[in-house]
This record gives sequence, C-alpha cells and structure tokens, in this order.
Amino acid sequence: MSKGSLDAPAKPEQQAAHIVHSEDVTPLQVLSPEGEVVNAAAMPNLTDEQLKEIMYRMVFTRTWDDRAVNLGRQGRLGFYAPVSGQEGTMVGSEYALTKEDFICPGYRDMPQLVWHGLPLYQAFLYSRGHQHGGQIPEGVNVLMPQIIIGAQILHATGVAMGFKLKNEKRVAITYTGDGGSSEGDFYEGMNFAGSFKLPVIYFVQNNGYAITTPFAKQTAAQSIAHKALAAGIRGLKIDGMDVLAVISAVQEAAEIAREGGGATLIEAVTYRFRPHSMSDDATKYRTKEEEQEWALRDPLVRFGKYLESKGLWSEEDTARVKEEAKAAVNEHIKKAEQTEKMTVAGLIDSMFETTPAHLEEQKADF
Repeated sequence: MSKGSLDAPAKPEQQAAHIVHSEDVTPLQVLSPEGEVVNAAAMPNLTDEQLKEIMYRMVFTRTWDDRAVNLGRQGRLGFYAPVSGQEGTMVGSEYALTKEDFICPGYRDMPQLVWHGLPLYQAFLYSRGHQHGGQIPEGVNVLMPQIIIGAQILHATGVAMGFKLKNEKRVAITYTGDGGSSEGDFYEGMNFAGSFKLPVIYFVQNNGYAITTPFAKQTAAQSIAHKALAAGIRGLKIDGMDVLAVISAVQEAAEIAREGGGATLIEAVTYRFRPHSMSDDATKYRTKEEEQEWALRDPLVRFGKYLESKGLWSEEDTARVKEEAKAAVNEHIKKAEQTEKMTVAGLIDSMFETTPAHLEEQKADF
C-alpha cells in the first residue's frame, strides 16, 4: 500500500483544550480504548486505504519487535531497545510527515527510520555495531539513532535552522522519552527554537519511567508539555496509545511549522510493554496490575476495534501481516549477517577520501 497524501489537519481551535497554558490538561484523544470515536473534530482526514496501511505498519512493527527480542537473546543482534506499546506514537508520527521532512531519532526510534525509508537490514546492522548500519541511502532524510540521551534535540534544532535559512517548507522532528526531557540539551534546543521560530517538532514519548525513575520523581512540572511555556513554543499533550490522536497532533504541528508558526512540543502519554532494554528488569519498578491496566489501552487493539467496526480489518488480516513481517525479518537479518565483516583497516579507509599517511602506517599494524 502507498502512503498517499494527508488532507488538512484539524483546525487549531479544535485542539485548543489540549494545548497547555497554566493548568493541567486532558490528553488529546480521538478514539476511546474501546475503539469508539470520542473527538470527531480532531479526526484526521484519511482514506480507508490509509487507515489500513497504518494498521499494517503497527502490526508489522509489533511482530518485528517480537522477533528482534528473540534475535537479541540468540546473540544475533547487539543492543536493542524494545518498542511494543509505542507503535501508535512511532508509526503515527512518521505517517503524518512527508518524505522531505527530517527525522532525528533516539535509540528506540528505529521504526520511524524504517518507515521513512531506511532498509530493515541496515537497522539490524546498526544494532550489530556495523558501520554500514549508519550509511544512509540517498534521499532518506534521517540521522542514525543517537545514544547520548537528548543530544538528538540539538541535531533537530540545527536541521530546522537550516530549513529556515533556506526558506524550505520542511520540518524536522526529534524524539526522546520522559527521561530525556530532563536533559540540558532538551531545554537548550527548545529555547533556541523559540527564539528563532524554527520548524521543528519535539516529540516526547512519556512512558512513565525513563529507565527506572517514575515520572513523579522526574519533574515537579504538571506535565512535560508545560515545559513549552518557558521556551515560548506550543505545548500539546496527547494520548500516545491512540494512533489517530498522534497523527492529528503531528500533522497540525507540521503544518504550523511549514507556514512559519514555529516549533511544537508534543508530550505523548504512552506505555512500553517490555523493559527499557534487554538487560533491564522492569519487575523491580513496575507492578503486574499496572501493566494489565495499560494493556487495555493497547494501540493495536484500540485501532483494530475501530477498523473492524468500519469493516476494514479482521483477525485474518492481522495473521497475514504477522506472517509477512516474520518473513521480512528473516530475509533482512540474513542479509545483515551475510554483509562483509568490519575490519579496522576498512573503518579507517571509510573515514577519508584519501587515507592520511600516518593512518596508512597504523593500518599496516592490523
């Protein structure tokens, strides 16, 4: 299925109740956990084919995540950050952009890169620590995931500054978690974007814990979205388990940015079903009761119910996509494993058009 084009977003006044001012706000929501429309005014204008494509991508991403976790346990991947539960924020935010827009991700944001055009086998190479995992194909407007918490905020701010200086109607988007919103880079990036009215979206996936620290201990602010006030930019709080709310919010923020309206900070309240990483033990800081409560808000289940009510999706469709995803993962991990092994000499050569003499001497030592 093709992505197609998106129609005009919801009018700003339709989302005004969810933009922070001085008091706490209820997150923007389009669908209830039961898949019923509760905010028709904020419903993005999408065709039936686009709705099915979004569901396809979310099911594919969940299946890919399941397989990647197993590949990591088998020693076939290196560092891997699970994403199950955050498909709504990841798939939805990327879908609301154009391919000309630029993504500056954190280490958990590989799905956005792949749906933006990065081949899946390169995502696996990145996880395996291979240099070609960071060799971005021509025309794919992404940076590789940033490991340093919050550093991607500054990258996106710089990219957006470039767009503004060139008078290009393009948008940069960057992602971090609730923990990243406490970093200095987060505040510096937003302050700069506010001062220069840059076309950038700061998208915070607030899953409640960062690595292990509960959000209540992370900040005394009423919400992460409230932090936009100090920077003089828009701040919006949304239900990150509702993919249609995500699309609506990002689509609107991107349109405002393109027209010179400046940056938006979006706080998406979400929940990661798996641990922070495969070396983390979430049972030390999360309860089973909490996990069960959030499972009722599963973005795939919620959106699936909505599509089923419209006659657009079925359990058979989900089963089909899962099989396609498993086959794709098997194909791409095989390609990654068959890629020529890295060498120190090869790494040195790849850094220079003409390798300096002193490095040629070092290569000889290897």
